[in-house]
Amino acid sequence: MCIIAVLCVGCGTTASTNTNSQTVTAPAFIIGTDAPLPSVTSFSVEIQSIDAVTTSGTSVPLLSGSPTVDFARFNGLQTLLDMNDVPVGTYSSIVVTLGPATIGYLNVVADTAPTIATEPATLSTSTITTTLATPLVVATSGPVGLHFDFDLHKSIQVDSNGQITGNVTPTFNLNVVTPSSSGAYIDEFDAAVVSVNATAQSFVIQGPHGRNFTVNVTGQTEWDNNETLASLTTSSIVQLSGDLDRADATIDADDVSILSQNGFYATGLVTYVNPSSGPASSFDFYVRGLLPTTTGLTLGQIAQVNLSGSENFFIHRMHDPLTEYLFNDSTLLAGQRVAIGGPATGATNAQDVTTKRVVLRCRGYDATIVPGSINTTAGTFQIQVNDFAGLLIPETVTVYTDSNTTIRDTLTALSDVTSGENVRVVGLFLKNPSAGNAILLARYVDALN
Repeated sequence: MCIIAVLCVGCGTTASTNTNSQTVTAPAFIIGTDAPLPSVTSFSVEIQSIDAVTTSGTSVPLLSGSPTVDFARFNGLQTLLDMNDVPVGTYSSIVVTLGPATIGYLNVVADTAPTIATEPATLSTSTITTTLATPLVVATSGPVGLHFDFDLHKSIQVDSNGQITGNVTPTFNLNVVTPSSSGAYIDEFDAAVVSVNATAQSFVIQGPHGRNFTVNVTGQTEWDNNETLASLTTSSIVQLSGDLDRADATIDADDVSILSQNGFYATGLVTYVNPSSGPASSFDFYVRGLLPTTTGLTLGQIAQVNLSGSENFFIHRMHDPLTEYLFNDSTLLAGQRVAIGGPATGATNAQDVTTKRVVLRCRGYDATIVPGSINTTAGTFQIQVNDFAGLLIPETVTVYTDSNTTIRDTLTALSDVTSGENVRVVGLFLKNPSAGNAILLARYVDALN
């Protein structure tokens, strides 16, 4: 699966400057991506404001509050940050104001569990103004938004030896998108369930930044692990995929996963498995997402998850018994992106986390195509992972594509991919149960500039 970090800012309560009760408003949202450096695990920065500006200089905010966002988290995946109503009109530029930021990176020492180090970032500027190639036209006919691309590779500065200096020159790419654009699709959105309306076939969620959203489901909505709308309670934490509804800016879900029914949920990257072969008794886990945040786990830090053998293992969006064969306590790998869930009391100590379910999820892997490895007939090629997951995955990985794989950006088919090219493959990272080698089932393949 393609891993493109998406930040959406859009429809919700009115949040605009210099408006009154007669001002006509309409929905707007923002989408974003990232391009992480090797070894960089996180770039967390407070977004103090994102403002749209007309040619006459009128400015309106697109963002509620001042959320702190980790731009390295959603490598290749799109997510919804916020939605706000803004006055209808044509906006020619965007002004982004950033606050304090930190850089996290992975320390790897042979034969020992990796650790995380952090340092404060020094921004060359906290205010970035971008003139849009295509103006942002906000109208009452439906939501519109921005694809917000933060390029970590160009932003984070290194010295002549390739070491991170801590200096950051914020580099953005902003593009206008509509709900029907592929760049507006919500790959992943984590949220807590607030209420359920079985009659209307909908439920209300509260996102990680505090805003409520209504989610619509239909007979075509996929539910992981054979769960249904009736399975939801006000203790449920879910992850969903879908589109913004063009009529009312609610979310039309095409997939819903219940991450936890009884306490906490966390997502991140496996950094160490103990033992390295056979059934694992524990694994170290770099925490990238967390709900609620009042447990013993900490965003941006490593937790140790202990396994008893009674946990349920699942693969996101796979609904057959084969998943138990492909992903279990014997096929855990450093470099896999997983989500865990369980009772809140099981997450009070980061060195002794207990969980009831472990779910393998898609991630984007920045990589280089191994020369001579492309087989268009079989739909396979091999990669050497370059981003910080590559520090955890030293081996060459075989990528499998099929009719469900989307080849994007400047690529349209596997035949467009060339040896030695830099790509991002978004998909499921697995251990081949029979051969023991690492494989990647691709959802998206993107060209990297």
